Amino acid sequence: MSSTLRPADADGTLRRPGRWLALSVLVLAVLLVAVDATVLGLATPYISEDLAPSGTQLLWIGDVYSFVIAGLLVTMGSLGDRIGRKRILLLGAAAFGALSVLNAYAHTPEVMILARALLGVAGATLMPATLALIRNLFHDPRERSLAVGIWGATASAGTAVGPILGGFLLEHFWWGSVFLINLPVMAVLVVVGVKLLPESKNPNPGPFDPASVVLSLVGIIGVVYAIKEVAAHGFAWAPAAAGTVGAAALYVFVRRQLAMPVPLLDMRLFRSRGFSGAVLADLLTVLGLSGLVFFLSQYLQLVQGRRPFEAGLAELPAAVGAVVAGLIAGRVARRFSVRAVVAGGLAAVGLALAALTVIGQHTGYPLLGTALLVVGLGAGFSFTVTADVILSSVPHDQAGTASAVSETAYELGAALGIALLGSIVTGVYRDFTGPAGTPDAAHESLGGAVESAAHLPADTAASLLDAARQSFVDGLALASGIGAAVLLAAAVAAWFLLRGQRLEDTPAHE
Repeated sequence: MSSTLRPADADGTLRRPGRWLALSVLVLAVLLVAVDATVLGLATPYISEDLAPSGTQLLWIGDVYSFVIAGLLVTMGSLGDRIGRKRILLLGAAAFGALSVLNAYAHTPEVMILARALLGVAGATLMPATLALIRNLFHDPRERSLAVGIWGATASAGTAVGPILGGFLLEHFWWGSVFLINLPVMAVLVVVGVKLLPESKNPNPGPFDPASVVLSLVGIIGVVYAIKEVAAHGFAWAPAAAGTVGAAALYVFVRRQLAMPVPLLDMRLFRSRGFSGAVLADLLTVLGLSGLVFFLSQYLQLVQGRRPFEAGLAELPAAVGAVVAGLIAGRVARRFSVRAVVAGGLAAVGLALAALTVIGQHTGYPLLGTALLVVGLGAGFSFTVTADVILSSVPHDQAGTASAVSETAYELGAALGIALLGSIVTGVYRDFTGPAGTPDAAHESLGGAVESAAHLPADTAASLLDAARQSFVDGLALASGIGAAVLLAAAVAAWFLLRGQRLEDTPAHE
């Protein structure tokens, strides 16, 4: 290995002093991103009431962060390999904290969408850098598996801490406070990270290619935007044109990378069946789960009438399952096989989503809690093992790029999932038949219906809310069914693509 890290011993068994303490700093960055992602869903009803966004604007608030971060992850991962992963991580964390303030004080839907987009730029620096630094901190494969498990478990813990802490804040303060909780985490990360994190980078990265950056950004955003708009509103020439431009940009991007001696993204990584299978599994998993994740908080609060803090606690089983699975996933994958753990985890998530197709307005918590626990366990096993496979498939110098590919699959899956499944839920919801005099705003979102009902006579309001809630639940059940089909298909694909894949047991010579 060539970097500012000391090279491994001849047998590859270097154990850097303080590596576990350094890992604790890295997981703070993961916690930062995970908390931010979950509190947005919890705050959505309040944002909807205060800013009065249209249904389309509400979806943009939810997914523009993922659009931007997906478009920039490869660029930021490659940039970290060039200028230093520690440097880009700390700069990104500082920017993330500052932009959280802009999110907190957004006063219009347009400003909120812009703030989320800018936060995506900062967020794109964090996740690839954390995984790449883990790759360089932990040379021993078993230690690295545990470190990746802790990394993933922290992300899952963030999904639990976010709703609970966010619920508490929403009950005592205004919705912007859920974004301000990023500030103390960012401050600790930057101050401690300066002292504890080692710097690492590729000593021979080649020239930075702005043309590739533009092509990747235009390509991903163009394609995802087209899918989102067609799913929400049907075929139209504008999104079709955007999709065509995006597809063309991605085609040129791939051709350019193959022709460059030192590309922004080494396409040869995808020749590895294990690497490609792990990336595809991550993308499909998040795509299938996104509809449930984005709309679950609205269901718990606006359909079942739970308070924000109670809604946060109700989502806890998924995080608990993911934490437990993440900590033991590496050991289980070595005991059995990578494909058994990944495919089995995905199949479990698919079956749990299938169980949620029977969800109703008054579904009891035992069914919901059990399904969420199974989702957490299955996703925890799958994500941890695929991350380990991706990291162990590349040399140290390409750790940032490989990590960025992994995170791009995750964020692109989230963006596509919210766009497709979110649009399905919204489309089904808009078709409900309300009582005479139902305002148009009630058909834009469930939050809009709740707000409209507050200004109607009691009987009319009750009829409106019942119709709106039932339509929302019908859309959520349909999205769960589609998500289940996607997850089961992903399980089958993982079973074949990860055939023969094993996690390392001994340190590789770098």
